[in-house]
Amino acid sequence: MKLLLHPTYFPSVMTFASLVQNEVIWEIEDNYQKQTYRNRCYISTDQGKHILSLPIKHVGGDQGRQKYKFVQLENEYQWQRQHWRTLQTAYRTSPFFEYYEDEIAPLFELKYKYLMDFNFKTIEVICDCLQIEMPTLRTQNYEIDVPRNILDTRFLVRCKKEQEFEQQEYVQVFGDRHGFIKNTSVLDLLFNEGTNTLSYLKNINPSFTNA
Repeated sequence: MKLLLHPTYFPSVMTFASLVQNEVIWEIEDNYQKQTYRNRCYISTDQGKHILSLPIKHVGGDQGRQKYKFVQLENEYQWQRQHWRTLQTAYRTSPFFEYYEDEIAPLFELKYKYLMDFNFKTIEVICDCLQIEMPTLRTQNYEIDVPRNILDTRFLVRCKKEQEFEQQEYVQVFGDRHGFIKNTSVLDLLFNEGTNTLSYLKNINPSFTNA
């Protein structure tokens, strides 16, 4: 099945399960919207569910809305150092952090100008870790109504009012303190489940009732 998906920052487990189970077309022609997974992801820390948010350069005045692919990262703020330190603190005791550390760390060392480019790079690195091909198909224009042979799953980019789905629990680093936290970033799954991650994602059954 073909799915229409947004490229997001270290996508959620639900989004990555959709990616590994289907043929993906990336939505790159939409307008940027705040408070979505376009510039954030959630991880599990000693404090519970924690947000990693990418700072962006906001467009004001007469320019109004801006296309997602033209949104720039605010690199004057040392967000890369902060995000990597937070990931190290949260997952350094996880079973597979050291196994994938050398592949993930360079993402927080090089500067990226555009948010979308960086998001694509995070997805590419995760695909490399899982030893699967990175989807390359992209939209040529924005369409509200997509063709019948394509399933519109762009709603997965929303942080609020997320669609419920059954997710098998796995052992999280601080699960004994906070219980299992569903649908975190795929990073949480990767660091905790390692080589079992791909099988886990393939076994998720997303019922797209909101599609």
